[in-house]
Amino acid sequence: MNWLSTIQGYILDYAPKVVLAILVLIIGFWIINRITLLAEKQLAKQDVDDSLQGFLKSLISIGLKIMLIFSVLGMVGVETTSFIAVLGAAGLAIGLALQGSLANFAAGVLILFFKPYRTGDLVTLDGHTGVVQAIQIFNTVLLTPDNRKVIIPNAVATSGSMINISGPGKIRVDMTFGIGYSDDLDLARSVIEQVNAKCPYLLSDHKTDILVHDLGNSSVNFAVRPWCSSSDYWNTYFYFQENIKKAFDREGVSIPFPQMDVHLNQNA
Repeated sequence: MNWLSTIQGYILDYAPKVVLAILVLIIGFWIINRITLLAEKQLAKQDVDDSLQGFLKSLISIGLKIMLIFSVLGMVGVETTSFIAVLGAAGLAIGLALQGSLANFAAGVLILFFKPYRTGDLVTLDGHTGVVQAIQIFNTVLLTPDNRKVIIPNAVATSGSMINISGPGKIRVDMTFGIGYSDDLDLARSVIEQVNAKCPYLLSDHKTDILVHDLGNSSVNFAVRPWCSSSDYWNTYFYFQENIKKAFDREGVSIPFPQMDVHLNQNA
């Protein structure tokens, strides 16, 4: 009956430890849930992005639960040093193999935390201009004006300059319109002012600049700079392009274009 005595000895030795470990595990999970809820409330107060809130909440919960499990294993006599060493080596190997992805991941966290742009903003990233459709952990997805989806790695987006056109909520549309040197400047300015007055997209509290910008090779160029809301940028741009052309044609104002004179010198 030695085996029975041995089993009884193991039970007497380990039963209190197992019971205590189970109690610690139950209480520990309850405390972790409370900590996670408090962290979630604090993040919500600080206006942290919803995507980042979910990620940080999961990170805190998983990290604390791993620490709790290792502590409980140590309480029942399980040697955890070797487990930690194996996990550390595996983490290092994975980190080296996925260093590009980890860079994108870290950049995604920074974007979600500092919010240089948000979903719905019109931005220019890595030379691409479009509306931000989604900010993911590894990539930012843009939808361009011609309806192309551009996926930009977050590390690329944060490593260069970022232009947030929608950030302030309003934007100036810079345009140039040329007229012939023989045309009347005052008439051309009056025509542009009439088009500007009828544009339905402009902000009433901002004046449109209509100025002679430069004297080009074949034209006198007007700089026209109206203000509109960021969402009406392209509507404003296309409105002016079409209606100024029509108004110039109607009033007899010419729009010059580059011309080349070819002289043939024919020797006898």
